[in-house]
Parts: sequence; structure tokens; C-alpha cells
Amino acid sequence: MQQLAIQGGKPCRNTSSHPWPKWPAWGKEEEKALVEVLNSGVWSYNGPKETEFNRLFAEFTGVKYSICTVNGTLTMQLALEAMGIGLGDEVIVPGLTWQATAATVLDVNATPILVDVLEDTWCIDPAAIEKAITPRTKAVIPVHLYGAFSDMDAVMEIAEKHELYVIEDCAHKHGGEWRGKKAGSIGDVGSFSFQLSKHLTAGEGGAMTTDNPDLAEKLDALRNCGRRPEGDSLIGADKGIGDYGDEGNFIQSGNLRITEFQAAILVEGLKRMPEQNAVREANGTYLNGLFEKIPGVSPLQRDARETKKAYFNFAFRYNKKEFKDLPVDRFRSALEAELDIMIDACYEPLNMCPLYVPHTKPARHKLNESYWNAIDPSRFSLPVCERIFKEESVCIHHKVLLGNRGDMDLIAAAIKKIYDSAENLM
Repeated sequence: MQQLAIQGGKPCRNTSSHPWPKWPAWGKEEEKALVEVLNSGVWSYNGPKETEFNRLFAEFTGVKYSICTVNGTLTMQLALEAMGIGLGDEVIVPGLTWQATAATVLDVNATPILVDVLEDTWCIDPAAIEKAITPRTKAVIPVHLYGAFSDMDAVMEIAEKHELYVIEDCAHKHGGEWRGKKAGSIGDVGSFSFQLSKHLTAGEGGAMTTDNPDLAEKLDALRNCGRRPEGDSLIGADKGIGDYGDEGNFIQSGNLRITEFQAAILVEGLKRMPEQNAVREANGTYLNGLFEKIPGVSPLQRDARETKKAYFNFAFRYNKKEFKDLPVDRFRSALEAELDIMIDACYEPLNMCPLYVPHTKPARHKLNESYWNAIDPSRFSLPVCERIFKEESVCIHHKVLLGNRGDMDLIAAAIKKIYDSAENLM
């Protein structure tokens, strides 16, 4: 039996001689594009690179409109504002997601309603959505989490039945497809993040996608100081959009525009992303097959309706009973030592997340006692979310899936090594 790296043994991977693929990935194309922007003197404000990216991303996603903004948090806030959602309204959000998904609901003075997720995908439970709907419900935000896709058939059926808006949180799903339709083209608005860790990144940034011209007009104005769409800023606009005949103000907002430097990087990154996604999908599928031979670990379920995968991290479920009752945090530490890469838990459930704490801002959020009580995250019961976080979740950065088959074999070998020695770690 091999000695585990966490106990002083030789690790499965020596990253000094065999490093993992780098992220973010970039090349001479980005250098050239950035210099072009630098020399142009047009560094922001509906420049040619931003216009080009909006056109390319709308085409890639399969929608009429793509509108960039500063990050993938404001994308959701602006979507809610464009939909007219505010005080007195409720928005249903999965309890297992990055805190921004719910925080944006707070930022428009609406009430986030946290619901549980499905244990085999970690995505929002459609049955929980149905149970949470009240006369005040105005929207639902399904999150395509890690390597899984929310059940968009069920979500859209529920939304149509109850006349709800759907905002797809696609921060983990650039290029993924459900029944041949890209993430971000199924709901009323798709919300994308271009933060450093994402499949498509400019360090920061975000985009909103939609087929709805009225929403597109408002979204474009909201990220541009409230101005009506100008020139070619609203890519794919129908004839007449933006032609109002007066110069009056349109809508209250601020400057939430991206820079031409970010757009230049995004244009080049989008060109290589489909190939990167294909590599991740092939390696993820292969690694999932290897997991079938190791007790106690299982990948997130891939729905047959998910026609194209887009892995954000490689996440899987851990069963400690198969590992001699070894706690999941101890397993993650041992795997980290074997592979020399950070191994994380999933996001913390929002009813116990230290970054989702509305009551730390009474000056902003204590609008009245009723609202103050309604936005208390601890009032929600999320047993599946809590079990996943506390006992089952293991997440590895998606850059590992840009490696080769030998890298996937090493990941499986490291897990098997821990399985064989689990009793020694207790």
C-alpha cells in the first residue's frame, strides 16, 4: 500500500515537473488586440471591440441581443430592474449558488426566496419552485451549477404556468446546450460572468443575452447611464429601436460599461472557447467513466437533454461510508496533497453563507420590519444544500480538464490511492 502524500509519501503528481494547464489561457492574439485598442485611443464607450464582441456573442448564444456590463452580478440586477421587479416582489433562487445570485434581488429591494436543489445535479429543484410560488412571485433564477444544467423544460413550464420571468444564471455554462439551445437563450434573459475563473474571461465583466427587444432596450440603457441605445450599441436591434425623436432622459441608472481592453480579450477568448469546451467535455466524460470503477465517488448526473457540456470545475459527490467514514474535508485535503492543486467544497448554502448576510446592512435593507424579517436567510430550510456542502461536495478547477488522458488517469489514481488508505487517515 502506497503512503499518502498528506502523510509524507510521494504525491501522484509533481507539478514542478508536470504542471497543470494554465488559466487564464491567452496568446499573441490578445497581445495584438490590446495594442490595437491602446493605439486607437478608443478605450471605452461602445467602441468597435465591444460592438464586435456583442455581435459575436449574440450569434454564438443564438439570440438577437448581447449587452455587456461590468460583471456577472450586475447582469442579474439589471435584468431584474428591466423587468420592473422591486419592493413587494419575490424572486425564487436556489440555495446552492454564489451569493451574488440572491444579493442582486436584495439590491432591487425585492425578496429572495431560497429553495432546495436536486442532490444529483446540485441545481434548483422544480418541485421546490412550485411550492415556493406565491401571488408575489415575479421571477425565478435557475443556476446552471458546475458541470450540470438546470432542468429548463420544467423551469420554463412552471414559469409559463405562473407567468414568471426566468433569468438564467449562466456564469458556469458558457457554450453549454440544452436540447440544442445554448445556455442563455432559453429564459427571458441570460446572465454571464467573465470573471477570472470563468470559461470566458477578461478578468472581470459580464453580458446579458435576450431575444426580447423591450428588455434589450432597457438593459442597454441601464448599463449606459440611462441613455437610450446609441448607434450600433444594441446589436441585432430591430428597425426603430433607439429612434425616439427626442433627447429626453430615458431611465435612471449609472455607468456600468466595460472597457475596450476587456472586449478585445473577450473577442479572442470566444474564438478558442468552443475547442476548450470540447476538450473539457471529452476529458470529463472519460474521467466520469473512470469513477465507475472507484467506490464512493460519483459525478454529477448528466441529463440526456444536455446536448453539449460546459464544465465549470469538475465537481463530484463523495460518499464517506465507502471511505471508512473518512470526513469529506479530510478527503479533500488528501486529494489536494496528491494532485498539488486546490480542492474545494461547493458553495456554502445561502442560509448559512458568511458572504450572504443582508442584516449587516440595516441602513440599506431595513426598509420595514416585514421586509427585514423576510430577507433573513436563516429562515429557509435547505437540507439537501447543507448535506451536499457539509458531507459530499468535491470541486476541482476546470483547468485540469484541459490536460490529457494521462492527467485524468492520475486524478482517478489519486482518489483510488486515498480509498485504499482511508483507514490510515482516520
